[in-house]
Parts: sequence; structure tokens; C-alpha cells
Amino acid sequence: MERFNLIKEVGDGTFGSVWRAINKQTGEVVAIKKMKKKYYSWEECVNLREVKSLRKMNHPNIVKLKEVIRENDILYFVFEYMEFNVYQLMKDREKLFTESDIRNWCFQVFQGLAYMHQRGYFHRDLKPENLLVTKDTIKVADFGLAREINSQPPYTEYVSTRWYRAPEVLLQSYLYSSKVDMWAMGAIMAELFTLRPLFPGISEADEIYKICSVLGTPTKDSWADGLHLAMDINYQFPEFAGVHLSVLIPSASNDAISLITSLCSWDPSKRPTAAEALQHPFFQSCFYVPPSLRSRATFARTPPSAGTRRAMEQQSGRRHSVAFSSSEFTRNYPSPKLHASLSTGVQRKLDLVNQDASKNDQSLKSSVKQARYRPPGKNSPISMNHGRTTRGVLDSTEKLANMTLGPRRQYVGQQPCPPPMKAGVKWNSGSGDMLLRPAKDIQQGRTYARKVVG
Repeated sequence: MERFNLIKEVGDGTFGSVWRAINKQTGEVVAIKKMKKKYYSWEECVNLREVKSLRKMNHPNIVKLKEVIRENDILYFVFEYMEFNVYQLMKDREKLFTESDIRNWCFQVFQGLAYMHQRGYFHRDLKPENLLVTKDTIKVADFGLAREINSQPPYTEYVSTRWYRAPEVLLQSYLYSSKVDMWAMGAIMAELFTLRPLFPGISEADEIYKICSVLGTPTKDSWADGLHLAMDINYQFPEFAGVHLSVLIPSASNDAISLITSLCSWDPSKRPTAAEALQHPFFQSCFYVPPSLRSRATFARTPPSAGTRRAMEQQSGRRHSVAFSSSEFTRNYPSPKLHASLSTGVQRKLDLVNQDASKNDQSLKSSVKQARYRPPGKNSPISMNHGRTTRGVLDSTEKLANMTLGPRRQYVGQQPCPPPMKAGVKWNSGSGDMLLRPAKDIQQGRTYARKVVG
């Protein structure tokens, strides 16, 4: 720990305290979690769930564990530093978050959860305090209660903070799954819209009461297993008709209400998985890389802001609207002028070529009628055409009559006037000769592939 300079305590939890610190060697700001429990061997340390789970995960929306240090039987976790947690952002805020901000955050969290669940773990303690934010990036943190999905039950009864605890856990079920994380995300989403908890119970019984007052009393159709769990502990649900979430969350769109409603379903089997949540219409405007591909990425890609995203979508739509029939020219162009005229660009280019050809024919015919003949200069295009040299001066009429248009233009006289410029060519006068050379290919525009759930 001599390499680190502890600056300030930024959090204190059940299992440890968190400090903001600076690495003296690199100057990097980090977060160091100091565990309250004593650890007397390395084997005991590496078998901790937080260590085992984070060692297996590398995702831009999961906080990175940089180092584990055991010193004087005290265990320290060195994490990347994040500026805030979501609770801190909500606590003293008066103005509601915009829906685009909420969509951006939730989209990232669901990507992290999808990756985590795919790796065989579920968090069990999702809450605003465990979602860390720096600028537009949000990451899931605190894996102290993480559990392997394939581990054998019974599971611990107490998991997560009460306000975000799933009803099956409140009813003392030992057979819960990763769907407890989805319930917590539904409650967190609702709180992000209103800045107030959706189910603020002061005890386990009161928590169930609060849930019933919002969702209505569960029935055999909505949650038959829940009724059996309640009978097992001799609990009777309070009678409520329930309230539509749009009444409690008036600032949320219909898609947001739909997603929160599905996440906060009584029956765990009716809640979507994290991967399914990412396919919900609420996230239709987001750009998504599936977890299987995202895990291989070498950098984090934050979903763009709402304004940037709309501009990118419009630009992407324009770029994919037209394509040339020839495979040689099948590419997308970023220039707005090209987009404006791309549908008629090919035909216009052909018209220009035909127009130039007809003008050249007319100029050739008129030059045949000229009486005077000027012999070609030393460096004229005639003497340089394809490396050939003129063998003599022929009769002017015969010379001009046999002249054809080759790859390079041929002019009569010392200082020819520039011919009309064709589309797709450029001037090159480096050697003093006015020649037309093929233009370089237009650089292919950057495309924005629509990212969909894989």
C-alpha cells in the first residue's frame, strides 16, 4: 500500500470502506476498497465471491478490478475510479433526468448485466449506490453478494437493499435466479424518472404492502408460486387493485412504462432477461453490440447522446438509400451534395460525357476545314502519344482525317485551349502539357451499421 496515497473516504458499507487514492508511481486516480474483516491467507482472499466473479469479467459497463493487496491481514481491492454513483446524482437534484439520459444509462447497465449473466453470475445487490457514473458512462459495481447461477441452492435469504428486493426473496424463497436483478432494474428505472423510490418499505412486510399497492394483489394467474410461498410462511397478501405505472411516472413514455411493468412482474418467469430487455422498443434508438462481441472489444463505446444519435441515424439512412448497380462503384458517400444528387448522378455523368464527345466531334470537323497547318511542337501531345514519334509531316488533310481520339487528348497548335472538363477527371499540368488524367477514386464514406441484438 506504500504505492498509494489515500486522499479521502468516499463511501462506507457493510463489508468495507472505499477511499479515493492516487498511485504515486503513475499518478493514476483509483478507488481502494478496504475490507473490514481480517484475512489470514491468500487462499481465503482469492476464494471471495467478489474476487472470483470480477476476475472472470472484462466489460466496459462493469467496474474493473485492477489489483488485490493483502497487507497485515487486511485486504484491499484497487478499482478504477468513477466520479459519482447514481444515488448521489439523484439525491439533491430538483430537475428530472431526461428520458434520453435514462435510456443511455439503463442501456449500458443491461449490457453489463447481459454479459454478467452470460458468464454465469448474478449480482443480487443492484441499487443506485452500486451504479457508478463518470460523464456518460455507467458501470455496475460492488460484487460482494454476487452468486454463480449454477451454484446449488439454498441461497441466502437476505440479498439487496430492501427497496430493490424482489418479492420472491421477500417471501423467503431459496430458489431465486438472475431475475432478481431484473426486478431491481425495474425499480431503479422508475426511480430515475421520478427521483423517488417506487417501493419504499420500512420493513419486509411493509415492502410487500408497498408492492401490492402499486402492482395489485397477486392472483393464481399472475403468480401462483407466490401464493404458495405466502402460504408456507403463513402470510396473507393485502387486497389492492393496483395502479397503472403511468399515473405514478407521468414523465415516462409508453415504451418506458411498458419495460418497467415487465421488469416489475410478480412472476419471475414473466420478467425479461437482460438480453431481452435490450431488444425492447424503449431502446430502439440505441446502438447495441451483443455481449459475445462486446467482450472482445479493446475500448468502451458509449452510446451517443440523443441529438448526436438522431443526426447519425439520419446520415446513416441517407448513406444506405442509394447504391450503384456496378459492383465496382457500389459504395456509400458522406458528402451531402452527393446525397442530394446521387439518384441522378450517374445519368448526369453520362450526359456530360456524351455532351463532351459531341463537342469534340464538332471541333474536329471544323478543324478539318482549316487551310493552315502548323507542325507539332517538340513536346506536343501528338509527339508524345503512347511514346510514338512522328516520322514526317503528312498532308494536313490526310493527317487530320486519320486522327482519332485516344486515351489522351490531341491538340493542334502551340497553345491549345483547355477542353471542357469531364466529371471524374482532373487537370495535371506538371510537365507543361495540358493532359487529362483519371481522378483518384472518391474515398469510401464511413458507414454506420445498425447495431442489433445478436
